[in-house]
Amino acid sequence: MGNSDLRSIATISDVSFDDIGGSVVAVDAHNWLYRYLTTTVRFTRDGAYTTTGGEEVANLIGVVQGLPKFFEHDITPVFVFDGGVTELKDDEVKERREQRERYEAELAEAKEEGEDAARIATLQSRTQRLTDTIQETTRGLLRRLDVPIVEAPAEGEAQAAHMARRGTVDYVASEDYDTLLLGAPLTLRQLTSKGDPELMDFEATLDEHELTWEQLVDVGILMGTDFNEGIDGVGPKTAVTLVREHGDLWGALEARDAYVEGADLIRELFLHPDVTDDATFDANIDPDVAAARSYVIDEWEVAAEEVERGFERIESSLVQTGLDRWT
Repeated sequence: MGNSDLRSIATISDVSFDDIGGSVVAVDAHNWLYRYLTTTVRFTRDGAYTTTGGEEVANLIGVVQGLPKFFEHDITPVFVFDGGVTELKDDEVKERREQRERYEAELAEAKEEGEDAARIATLQSRTQRLTDTIQETTRGLLRRLDVPIVEAPAEGEAQAAHMARRGTVDYVASEDYDTLLLGAPLTLRQLTSKGDPELMDFEATLDEHELTWEQLVDVGILMGTDFNEGIDGVGPKTAVTLVREHGDLWGALEARDAYVEGADLIRELFLHPDVTDDATFDANIDPDVAAARSYVIDEWEVAAEEVERGFERIESSLVQTGLDRWT
């Protein structure tokens, strides 16, 4: 999910909801959904989101709990879903799968040994993956709430960044710092967390470090990305210094007598990712809360008490922001 060390070189500031009200935001759906999925599993009894057929849809609780913040602040979310995964990311996907399998083994052992509920809940949250059912039901709920959906040809965050660069949306919303390398002009972080969100500014970051977009990507590659390991001993400050002194990635690598396999391809994945210009949506949404509530509670058997407050907040926000805003 990107290299969090990018934060130390990114230009980030707090922003108030008053400043971003009325905006359209492209949400990195995979990033946002996984965050709410793991949190829900960790703090919610599994019976609340498991159907009689044994299917787990904790995502529906997470989505209902996370969406109200958008509506309450007059923000239209556009959820951008991943398409295919690039071959260069196969190693990362494999590593995450192996890590999840290790957690699954630990979880089975913890249950067998009767460890405390908190430990088991933590392990359960770490074993979560976005199953076909989770993908399908998330889209089903969003459609009933008339929340726009965009299907990316490849990486959702790349498509979201592309839409922001084209001016199709005002911001990207993601906890992943890779939106910076993808050239997203303005990224909102912690958008649906407590308190005000953070704003990560692409152009301000370039200006602060006197870098071009290409050089910023080179800095990221030296530090390590989803597609490659970083160079030993090269952190954020060193990476910036190397690129500024030697001009680009190859000059920096030569200076360190280092090598990054497929460096030119990795560079292209950030500068020219697989995206589409045909992503269209209607930002004037008209949520059908009754249909959404029935879908979650009646059709997918989610415990009503886990989602009722979220639906109430959505209904209240539609009144507070003016129903004409959403129709």
